[in-house]
Amino acid sequence: MNTQTQEAVPKASGLLLAIILVGQFLAILNVNIVNVATPTIETDLQASGAGLQMIVAGYTIVYAVLLITGARVGDLFGYRKAFLGGLAVFTLTTLAAGLAPSTGWLVASRLLQGAGAAMMMPQVLTLIQRNYHGAARGRAIGLWSLVISGGIVVGQALGGILLGLGLGWRVVFLTLVPIGALLLVAGLKVLPADEGGGRTGLDPLGLLTLSAAVLLFVVPLVLGRDLGWPVWGWISMGLSVVTFAAFVRIERWVTARGGRPLVDARVLRAPGMRPGLAILLFGPATWGAFLFTSALHLQGDLHLSPLASGMMLVPCALAFGLVGLAWPRLPARLQRPLVPFGYVVAAPAYVGLGLASGGGLGYALMSALIGAGLGVQVAVTNMATEQVEDAYAADASGALLTVMQLGQVIGVSTVGTLFISLDQGATASASASLTTSLAMAALAVLAGLSSLFLVRRRVPAVA
Repeated sequence: MNTQTQEAVPKASGLLLAIILVGQFLAILNVNIVNVATPTIETDLQASGAGLQMIVAGYTIVYAVLLITGARVGDLFGYRKAFLGGLAVFTLTTLAAGLAPSTGWLVASRLLQGAGAAMMMPQVLTLIQRNYHGAARGRAIGLWSLVISGGIVVGQALGGILLGLGLGWRVVFLTLVPIGALLLVAGLKVLPADEGGGRTGLDPLGLLTLSAAVLLFVVPLVLGRDLGWPVWGWISMGLSVVTFAAFVRIERWVTARGGRPLVDARVLRAPGMRPGLAILLFGPATWGAFLFTSALHLQGDLHLSPLASGMMLVPCALAFGLVGLAWPRLPARLQRPLVPFGYVVAAPAYVGLGLASGGGLGYALMSALIGAGLGVQVAVTNMATEQVEDAYAADASGALLTVMQLGQVIGVSTVGTLFISLDQGATASASASLTTSLAMAALAVLAGLSSLFLVRRRVPAVA
């Protein structure tokens, strides 16, 4: 960044960060807030099982597929325009969801909500990368990561609170509309004008191939569990591998011809990016699995309300946030070793969670230790992107967010399915919790091993 830009940013940096993080919070909130409303939606709209699945999962599917596309749109047309455009689409479709007269209307609204979120979310990390440096950047990424983790937990609890008011399922959506509108007004005044990354071309062939690869992978994982893992799902996931390999070849071809690939190889060659992507696949996989199985266990086996279930996870979210915010303040010699140590804490804490399946203080304590361990993912994001040039910030944002989303989907579909299959009968709950906790601990170990490749790189901090 030039000197003029560096001097201009701090004046609005606090408000800028608040606006983009609240926008991100709304997008994350929508992943889970609708879950607790599905019984009333089913009754009110006479929704079928397939309709309910798409109401819940459609948002996640579209969001995951379009994340990298959203990052490139910001690169082409400007991050401010892309963020505000995505926020506008998200807010309008949230209103449409709240007013939906039928299941089809609600499904369509949820799909468009996912598209708006995918347009908005990559710009948040990109704006942080381009406008914050040094310790300020570490703190901003800490808050960014806290919002991601906290939004999921708050979504579960807030849905229960809103439904508890007796106002029906529509309030779950309509409450978010005025917040989105206020953000739009504030964002128009505060977000800095920019021209994106100064790159041209959308790489339509790469865009089409990557979108198809992610779609073929995500759809069977999101819907497969409820459909009994049909044969078409396994075929689809196999085709996703082939399609992804085709995408890699297409990107190399575009680069060789002097074009602008959707994901520039220089991003993946940046120090720390490849191990960072591996960590942000396995780490969020444990997180997604933990939140999903905890909700089933606490609300099903222990008969807690959605609000009480969400409150049991508050220690986890708080510990996650505290570690993420404290990390940049540590002496430089301790910051990198903290990453593998975090997973050393998280792995046995998952095992402890399975042993404390009866709930209570022990469960809350293990939850807090899991959050503290996974809080090092803030450091992972910072280390993975600290040597990425500003011109390629959007590529890095899209890649990281997509991998994190895929990790969560993988964790929910695999460990979640294992939990459901084992949790049959009144006496099976403890065994199911322990077995799935061991699976989550194994994923945490994989993340920790991947982190060794990240921390061994002595990358100088960006001033």
